[in-house]
Amino acid sequence: MGLGVVAHLVRLGVLSSTSDHASVVSINLFVALLCACIVLGHLLEENRWVNESITALIIGLCTGVVILLTTKGKSSHILVFSEDLFFIYLLPPIIFNAGFQVKKKQFFRNFMTITLFGAVGTMISFFTISLGAIAIFGRMNIGTLDVGDFLAIGAIFSATDSVCTLQVLNQDETPLLYSLVFGEGVVNDATSVVLFNALENFDLNKIDVAVVLKFLGNVCYLFVSSTFLGVFTGLLCAYIIKKLYIGRHSTDREVALMMLMAYLSYMLAELLELSGILTVFFCGIVMSHYTWHNVTESSRVTTKHAFATLSFIAETFLFLYVGMDALDIEKWKFASDSPGKSIGISSILLGLVLVGRAAFVFPLSFLSNLTKKTPFEKITWRQQIVVWWAGLMRGAVSIALAYNKFTRSGHTQLHGNAIMITSTITVVLFSTMVFGMMTKPLIRFLLPASSSNVTSEPSSPKSLHSPLLTSLQGSDLETATHIVRPSSLRMLLSKPTHTVHYYWRKFDDALMRPMFGGRGFVPFSPGSPIEQSVHGAR
Repeated sequence: MGLGVVAHLVRLGVLSSTSDHASVVSINLFVALLCACIVLGHLLEENRWVNESITALIIGLCTGVVILLTTKGKSSHILVFSEDLFFIYLLPPIIFNAGFQVKKKQFFRNFMTITLFGAVGTMISFFTISLGAIAIFGRMNIGTLDVGDFLAIGAIFSATDSVCTLQVLNQDETPLLYSLVFGEGVVNDATSVVLFNALENFDLNKIDVAVVLKFLGNVCYLFVSSTFLGVFTGLLCAYIIKKLYIGRHSTDREVALMMLMAYLSYMLAELLELSGILTVFFCGIVMSHYTWHNVTESSRVTTKHAFATLSFIAETFLFLYVGMDALDIEKWKFASDSPGKSIGISSILLGLVLVGRAAFVFPLSFLSNLTKKTPFEKITWRQQIVVWWAGLMRGAVSIALAYNKFTRSGHTQLHGNAIMITSTITVVLFSTMVFGMMTKPLIRFLLPASSSNVTSEPSSPKSLHSPLLTSLQGSDLETATHIVRPSSLRMLLSKPTHTVHYYWRKFDDALMRPMFGGRGFVPFSPGSPIEQSVHGAR
């Protein structure tokens, strides 16, 4: 990933200097800053207010100030923010690792609620923010902004960044809450990007019922097609590795094949104008369920840590990147004529984000709780506040979409566009730093039981041993022992989740695992994944 990023930067000429020496100096400085972020993040691990994301953001801001002073106000960053760099190189490893490490049982058990929050909730937030922007900004004489721009603002600020909250929550102690925040974050990002792209392809001057229905149908098509492509790519990779036993000759090849197939799924989705986020996420889920069990023991360890490491570096890179680019002097110059208006617009956008988030979290939580049978499955009032808070922070997705809409190659000379860029940067910085710093104390206050272990190691390795929609284990057995296996449509309607799980396991064991591999279904062959365990048993 690192070499690809550097090559991309050099090829596009987005480095701050055209000379080779200056390029090398810039890259060295940026890598050194990444190392500093990792070291400081470790030292501040148990700090009550700061986490690694905020640390990287602060280091980026401080570095931007230093560069601004040394260049006498000409530049504030080493690299210019590029939405192509973000979407092509940085986002895929983050989303793939999220799918690869997720606890699939909890994710799919709450899949309907996650979809409700991530898709329907994002649509509600989108319309709330868009209507607010049209009603308020339309009277403020911001510039040459039209209805399409206001709708794009709704999509831009509907994209959440729940990294700060996920770093505090423990998915073993609060599995329902963690799966909701995590799953909603992924689906939300995908929905926001799909909405943004769909708006770019529609003529907004002629809005009627037919156009709206076509728009919603296009969104549904993108969701279904993107998910299918991710599942297909994951299954293809599992089948190839299972049939060819690549690991008996070279573990490097099977690890490389998994990485390349995962990245291929994302790029295919972008090529076909689908949602790469959804595609690579479900590809990660399928690979962890089938492909990961088909590789050798050493490759399992390698892939688990390699995907997690790439994701961690990309996340740190992003926050550092955003912090440095926040002080881009060019955009602030165009917006400096009306600083009061810029502050007012940023405040209004923050207010719309708060209202738009509350407009769906609490009503949809109420509707979700109506379908739950036991108090254990319901979302409590305190958990609803945490879910609402987790979605208040805005991050790199919002900035990337804003740059895509309001700049050309990272630059703009239009007053209205410059104000929207600087306002977006202000909202991202304020929400990430202020709301992010308050996340740990808030969760400790609302969920004291879950905060006792906030600095413990993540439990992702366990998730890699959990089958997709697997049999209930541990504490789940207590709630499952009284469940009668469904034998009629009435049982399906009364307990749909357990029914779907039951029939999925039968289908998975009878057809999917024998064909694509998986835990307990990998045949013995020299060099196969079970060879080591067989010899170890002897």
